[in-house]
Amino acid sequence: MPQADTRAPAPPLDETAHVVAKLSVLDRFLPVWIVAAMAVGLGLGAVVPGFGEALEAVQIAGVSLPIAIGLLVMMYPVLAKVRYNETQRVIGDRKLMITSLVINWVLAPAFMFVLAWIFLADLPEYRTGLIIVGLARCIAMVLIWNDLACGDREAAAVLVAVNSVFQVFMFGILGWFYLQLLPSWLGLPTTSAEFSIWAITISVLVFLGIPLVAGYLTRTLGERARGREWYEAKLLPKIGPWALYGLLFTIVVLFALQGEQIASRPLDVARIALPLIVYFLVTFFASMLIGYVLKLGYARTTTLSFTASGNNFELAIAVAIATFGATSGQALAGVVGPLIEVPILVALVYVALWARKFFTASPAPIER
Repeated sequence: MPQADTRAPAPPLDETAHVVAKLSVLDRFLPVWIVAAMAVGLGLGAVVPGFGEALEAVQIAGVSLPIAIGLLVMMYPVLAKVRYNETQRVIGDRKLMITSLVINWVLAPAFMFVLAWIFLADLPEYRTGLIIVGLARCIAMVLIWNDLACGDREAAAVLVAVNSVFQVFMFGILGWFYLQLLPSWLGLPTTSAEFSIWAITISVLVFLGIPLVAGYLTRTLGERARGREWYEAKLLPKIGPWALYGLLFTIVVLFALQGEQIASRPLDVARIALPLIVYFLVTFFASMLIGYVLKLGYARTTTLSFTASGNNFELAIAVAIATFGATSGQALAGVVGPLIEVPILVALVYVALWARKFFTASPAPIER
């Protein structure tokens, strides 16, 4: 994985032109590996009897144990790369923090609500599932996309932590607002849903808390024992690829679990996919434009864009299944989320790398 110092908002233009060429084989052909992982997962789910049931037999925080393991393996190396002694500059960056909060918790959920009603007005179960996906702000895979696109690692860690805290307190409130209160104001049908705050809290603590503590201890103890130069030049290159191994493993298991639903309802999947495609693309490019106008620089703008456009599909699927059932339309909408999100955000990594040339090399000052 790229080892560039992501604190700088943009490197010299001649370096930018060769970023993709400098990626490892694993990174450079990631879209191919992801498509292959999705195909393998769908094939396993369709061909091997009882495979999905076996994967679901043991769960952690409402998520299949294999998926939970994959997520932890995926997130740990990225969080081990974060320079935690430099996160203070991100916390003091009012412009970035406020912009991220507004996009993540005001604009993005509202946009998904509008898209759900425009594209799925006649399909209430899928519409509700799509709204739930929009409320689940990303705390996992966004770290992978941000790292591949050479975003600001420290900013990503802080924004993911902020999203996690807001998720615990705001998910249930926003669910009530977008599924019951706002539709009633607009004269639209309402949906009754009870969200377990405890389940959401456990999900955040497990899938962010464990790898965050592990990453922090790895960097702190590693630098204390051998110094930063050894840590970043010797240790990180060894553990870094495991993030993508974990990602590919997670995708295989996820699609093995949901392959039957996806294969049995292709037209429904297409109906759900269309608003999701619009959501990811518009949210990403709008965030890039906002970051450019605010002069955040490339690294912080990229982090803003990926944290805004990504979603916590693990939580969305878990909530949909717990509330409406594993075979519900709401659960299918949650499953289609990563089916569309993963390949699109991988493509947007390359778009972001290409867009570096439009950002100035000097960083924007941090507003305090």
